[in-house]
Amino acid sequence: MTTSEFVLALDQGTTSSRAIVFDREGVVRGIGQREFRQHYPRPGWVEHDASEIWNSQLDVAREALRNAGATAADIAAIGITNQRETTLIWERATGRPLARAVVWQDRRTAPMCDQLRQDGHAGFLQSRTGLVLDAYFSGTKLAWLLDHVPGARQMAERGELAFGTVDTWLIWQLTGGAVHSTDPSNASRTMLFDLHTQDWSDEILALLKIPRGVLPTIAPSSAVVGEALPEWLGGAVPIAGVAGDQQAATFGQACFAPGMAKNTYGTGCFMLMNVGEKPVQSQNNLLSTVGWGLPQPGNGAWKPTYMLEGGVFVAGAAVQWLRDGLGIIQRSEEIESLAASVSSTDDVFMVPAFAGLGAPHWDPYARGTLVGLTRGTTRAHIARATLESIALQSAELLTCMNADSGIALTELRVDGGAARNDLLMQMQADLLGVPVVRPRVPESTALGAAGLAGLAVGFWSGQDEFASKWQAERTFEPTWPESVRDARMKRWRQAVELSKGWSASTGT
Repeated sequence: MTTSEFVLALDQGTTSSRAIVFDREGVVRGIGQREFRQHYPRPGWVEHDASEIWNSQLDVAREALRNAGATAADIAAIGITNQRETTLIWERATGRPLARAVVWQDRRTAPMCDQLRQDGHAGFLQSRTGLVLDAYFSGTKLAWLLDHVPGARQMAERGELAFGTVDTWLIWQLTGGAVHSTDPSNASRTMLFDLHTQDWSDEILALLKIPRGVLPTIAPSSAVVGEALPEWLGGAVPIAGVAGDQQAATFGQACFAPGMAKNTYGTGCFMLMNVGEKPVQSQNNLLSTVGWGLPQPGNGAWKPTYMLEGGVFVAGAAVQWLRDGLGIIQRSEEIESLAASVSSTDDVFMVPAFAGLGAPHWDPYARGTLVGLTRGTTRAHIARATLESIALQSAELLTCMNADSGIALTELRVDGGAARNDLLMQMQADLLGVPVVRPRVPESTALGAAGLAGLAVGFWSGQDEFASKWQAERTFEPTWPESVRDARMKRWRQAVELSKGWSASTGT
């Protein structure tokens, strides 16, 4: 067992980089956070500066240590969790990014996905990867970069180019280029990973014309993969845990038994249900994905735990749009009181399909829609409809999840920034018809990364000890009768249909 006092979690998200220092009780002892720039070069395109991701993440890691009164010597391990699917390429020799990172929200490869679908590959890709063919995932983004960044394909074929999701990029930077690695949870989001062989698929790589040499190795989610150089934090620290943000949040919520589920309310909204040791092929347009891969004693192999997942592309980002795009609110926190100032939306519905629709609709050409407006509609009604849209989208996912898994959910554990909104959480309980449980430590994503890292170095003795740190802060009980819930969902589905296919004619 390590004698160090803390674990450091690096939580690299879509709109900000965060770092959190946790103690053995899972309590936050220090935190740093910094927003970074979003780039929108064309309609439907979303990019990040790879160097800005790294620099902001390093800065907040140092800030978190300062705020905790800790040094590198006090840190048992580093855990990394990250925005998933975001795609980066860089020179192996220099670490220089060849282009901006193509963010998970980016829709530029929707036409490529359409062509793959027309050519009959959608079923094959879903059966191998568990993913619905969509521009969301890294595979087509990487293929696009190889075809459109000058010299990229030639460099890739000569073995001079590295691809990675954000976890891989951070590991590369922290280790000074010594380690090019990812974990099963992130690998399973690329649409290049075979869920059944638990390795990169040569067939899919050939289909997308991606040289295998650009890909990182796949290491367990909880294992020491390298060391952060002393120059970054003042001393060498092992990197021992890696998971994509939604899987990390599921681990942080201690959803270790099949049938347990969590929903994270961030930029997007992501519901994951643990389905155990075998993947479930969704019949309702959900995703089958690896939650985490834990090492097996003796042979270096890892054992996967599988999830069903439904993703909502725009959740908290819709609140940001009210703030930045419309100026309806000055701060995101104001939406709760504004929405609560009216008792209903007056039949106004917001469908926040700004980046298309995710599960279960998978329409990259859907666009944001506000319906039911009258002269009596106020900014309060729009605010309430925006909050309710987050809960409505999540309720759709749970219906699909129950059908796919054959398990009726008994409670939903929640986290993420918007989970602090009591009105939204009550809306969610009412629309789901099951209790919504908010944990004492809301930082589930970072805590999950810390948990995976801590387990690898003996900071916690095992999953049972780690799970014992989880405690509920508040439970929201449903109050609506089933008839009201069903009527609201039916009306929501009407609004969703109005948003579909809007940009198909222009391809934007």
